Amino acid sequence: MEAESPVSYGVTGKVIHATFFSALKMLDVGKWPIFALCSQEELKLIRQACIFGSAGNEVLYATENDEVFVLGTNCSGCLGTGDIQSTIEPQRLDTLCGKKIACLSYGSGPHVVITTAEGEVYTWGHNAYSQLGNGTTNHGLVPCQVSTNLVNKKVIEVACGSHHSMVLTSDGEVYAWGYNNSGQVGSGSTANQPIPRRVTSCLQNKIAVNIACGQMCSMAVVENGEVYVWGYNGNGQLGLGSSGNQPTPCRIAALQGIRVQRVACGYAHTLVLTDEGQLYAWGANSYGQLGTGNKSNQSYPAPVTVDKDRVIEIAACHSVHTSAAKTQGGHVYMWGQCRGQSVILPHLTHFACTDDVFACFATPAVTWRLLSVEPDDHLTVAQSLKKEFDNPDTADLKFLVDGKYIHVHKVLLKIRCEHFRSILNNNDDDVIEMSEFSYQVYRAFLEYLYTDCISLPPEDAIGLLDLATFYRENRLKKLCQQTIKQSICEENAIALLSAAVKYEAEDLEEFCFRFCINHLTVVTQTTGFAEMDHDLLKNFISKASKVGAFKN
Repeated sequence: MEAESPVSYGVTGKVIHATFFSALKMLDVGKWPIFALCSQEELKLIRQACIFGSAGNEVLYATENDEVFVLGTNCSGCLGTGDIQSTIEPQRLDTLCGKKIACLSYGSGPHVVITTAEGEVYTWGHNAYSQLGNGTTNHGLVPCQVSTNLVNKKVIEVACGSHHSMVLTSDGEVYAWGYNNSGQVGSGSTANQPIPRRVTSCLQNKIAVNIACGQMCSMAVVENGEVYVWGYNGNGQLGLGSSGNQPTPCRIAALQGIRVQRVACGYAHTLVLTDEGQLYAWGANSYGQLGTGNKSNQSYPAPVTVDKDRVIEIAACHSVHTSAAKTQGGHVYMWGQCRGQSVILPHLTHFACTDDVFACFATPAVTWRLLSVEPDDHLTVAQSLKKEFDNPDTADLKFLVDGKYIHVHKVLLKIRCEHFRSILNNNDDDVIEMSEFSYQVYRAFLEYLYTDCISLPPEDAIGLLDLATFYRENRLKKLCQQTIKQSICEENAIALLSAAVKYEAEDLEEFCFRFCINHLTVVTQTTGFAEMDHDLLKNFISKASKVGAFKN
């Protein structure tokens, strides 16, 4: 059983390293529902974002000009706007504008902790357990800098548990404060810690390189690859082989000889990534979040097989029971709680980054780290090709259709289409006239070769289906059928059925036939049915009889 003590909604903050940028390039923040409140113009300016809260209803984001905005429900003043009023309009946080946020994390109150590029720490939001580190238990309605015991310290990473906070300094020291009922502050007692206190004991002479927080536990990876853990352990999430709480840091002996690079904490489970790209997991497993193929809790580190490829990134956040990983080959896997379902083994997704796993599968839809979005100044190969379609400045071939020119590139046409490969090999013409198809249809076909998409209204897609059949473009033929289905109605159902039969579009034919049967009374009264081809009508009646369409 996961702990029942304050329900946790938080995220383990991670330092945004340059190596993450390529993975996050062109990240679509619009996948998170909260961003539906923002306009497209606002979304284009976002460079960093964090979505948090018990329902994923709060967001903080920074723009390309280092301005910081917030919007959402504003529970416990977690938006930092000076009040507790919710807002669907982005509100500017003047205190943080120009500060360049380096890392952000949050707890379940929620409370928020950030560090800037200069190493300063700011906190605000829920503070009933002193998790803001300012010595009080008053909620913080605006971001305030935390300086006690952190003077002359440059903080490079922050992490929050449900109601406690932790930071890592540039010289490898760990400081913690806030709720401490299970020893998660690491002070050796269970008294709450009102201000930052350095975590010592076994970490006294160690240099930490990475930190993470679970709901009510804390962890640190030191430079030699050892992992130290403390706090709540009711589900075995400390990996010590027991379920007893740990009030001070303790090394995970079971990882002896294994060099860990990073640790990530879920609600009550833990993941670590080794320097060899191997993944280990332990702790709560009621949703299969360990990825071990069962739902049994595990108090010792267990190896997790994700892929034959090397794992380069692990992801978890303690608001959910979801886990994710990315391999060197760019494959992203998820396991654990997936929209209420249990996935007990790593499952290959279609995503390009682990962040999307939490946007689309996790409940609530939050972020497991501060998102970084690079500016839209680098185009992918696909984007570049799309941009060059019908560009007279770079084209070396023109099609003349219905008196209009369409500018294309011979080499791309030969690569993308067998028909063009054969007719263009010994053709030096700069202009080719086309009369078999309309301008609209032929343009849509050529654009498809550049984009893999159909840019044509459903009612006009029959002409493109004709072309796809003529050029033996099977994928285009499938896309045309999908597009045509969107335009079907009682009046045109017979015409579409006729076209499907003519162009041997079996999927579309079956779809149209079913539609006609389901709307038989109206369809048989249309002009299209009255003018139906004799052979088609004969076949339609025969087929309809077989499915019992004419029985009383």
